[in-house]
Amino acid sequence: MPKMRKKSELPQKTCAACGLPFTWRKKWERDWEAVRFCSDRCRKAGAKRDRDPAPR
Repeated sequence: MPKMRKKSELPQKTCAACGLPFTWRKKWERDWEAVRFCSDRCRKAGAKRDRDPAPR
């Protein structure tokens, strides 16, 4: 069984949509490098923001 880690020792990223930090989760283990958003809500908001043209 793998050694348990404290949450503070896990890798962190900053969410591309809300800008808040989020911590590694087991379900993201295989594609951690591709994870950009902290939640489905931010993913939807970020995808919408990416599609909209820049305001002038």
